[in-house]
Amino acid sequence: MAGTRIGIYPGTFDPITLGHMDIIERGSRLVDRLIIGVTTNMAKTPMFSDEERIAIVKREVAGIGDNVEVIGFNSLLVDFAAEMGAATIIRGIRGVTDFEYEYQLTGMNRILNEGVDTIFLMADVSLQPIASRLVKEIALYGGDISKFVTPAVRADVLDRVGPVRR
Repeated sequence: MAGTRIGIYPGTFDPITLGHMDIIERGSRLVDRLIIGVTTNMAKTPMFSDEERIAIVKREVAGIGDNVEVIGFNSLLVDFAAEMGAATIIRGIRGVTDFEYEYQLTGMNRILNEGVDTIFLMADVSLQPIASRLVKEIALYGGDISKFVTPAVRADVLDRVGPVRR
């Protein structure tokens, strides 16, 4: 529809954390339609398959609003954005390290498609330390991840981890 502001919040979401949920909730208020783009990062070894991550993210965002949808993709982000008619990419920033990486990525994306802008949302201060990579590591060593993910995601991760290695 004409004039619809479409944004994309991309990520691997392996697993989706409370930090991701915060950015999704806040990002959904900035655009008319927010697409959660679930992708595979070739540099990472995912705990969950693409299909599992898409299903988990859909379940987790179900109550956020009618303007949020989840779509898997496996292409350049700017190509996915163009395919979806999105002019905005939403990225969460936890700290300086995230900013440096995202700043460089934004510049590259801008060169590839100057019609797509990036909006950075600072993570809520209480959620800044959360990273999917660390959530998985904590779970693998038997630590409590309940402060970082929803109860349903905690159950998903613990089912995948199996018996704890100590």
